[in-house]
Amino acid sequence: MNLEEYFKKIGFHGSYDKPDLATLKVIHKLHIMAIPFENLSIHCGEKITMDLEVIFNKVVRSSRGGWCLENNYLFNWVLREMGYETTMLGSRVFNRVINEFLPLHSHLINKVVIDGKAYTTDVSFGLSFQIWEPLELISGKDQPQAAGVFRLLDKGDVWVLEKTARKPLVVNPEFAKSSLVNRKDTKQIYCFTLQPRQAEHFFDNSQKLQTDPASLFTNKSICSLQTATGFKALIGWTYSEVTYKPEEGVDVLDMRDVTDDEIELILRDKFNIKLQNKLKPVCNKSFYTL
Repeated sequence: MNLEEYFKKIGFHGSYDKPDLATLKVIHKLHIMAIPFENLSIHCGEKITMDLEVIFNKVVRSSRGGWCLENNYLFNWVLREMGYETTMLGSRVFNRVINEFLPLHSHLINKVVIDGKAYTTDVSFGLSFQIWEPLELISGKDQPQAAGVFRLLDKGDVWVLEKTARKPLVVNPEFAKSSLVNRKDTKQIYCFTLQPRQAEHFFDNSQKLQTDPASLFTNKSICSLQTATGFKALIGWTYSEVTYKPEEGVDVLDMRDVTDDEIELILRDKFNIKLQNKLKPVCNKSFYTL
């Protein structure tokens, strides 16, 4: 494991002798543009582990992405190696079906303190809920980014991340009523406390998320990658390219279904992913939106 390999993977060529906010913003954005958010291992018969060296080999050396417990754990290592003051935090994802935050700390994020100011970083939520740069840990402040306006809210016992989005404009009529299309203007994403966590805190949850029949991740095969103008995603057999058009107040969604024979080519050409084992796409009924 070494920083130079990681920097080559994400395309970072700058100086990193000073752990400042500007450098953090650059590597955060490069990471999400180079490394997909994906859970394909679950649907290839592979076990996802929180062994840092295994994650490094998978994500940096093996043309793969990972889900948050891999990507954000790896990013925590990167930040520490670069000299940042950082801690891992556990967060609970909002579920719109039950209209509350799930009980499991299923999502890992990082807090970074720079010159006395605290920020949250998250390089692995994916889709339209992916932040492109760190968020200042301040309550109620609108923090506009490419995907929309993000907001952190201090609720006393927890902090909540929410996002106000633009209207979706679906290009393909047959997907106009798709359950993958998010039609809610403002959506809560996850909540977290500022209690520092170690990797061990997530071990049992990682196992549950990849084996529980009720888990989102066992019910859907997901791969998404941020682009200069939005993001692309393969969920089950549905491939989408989303273009952010803030000047028009819309997100343009170009969606199509693909065949099993196209899957491998799309993963390679659109996401730079090369799988060792055969993927069995899954898209069972489970609430999840682009």
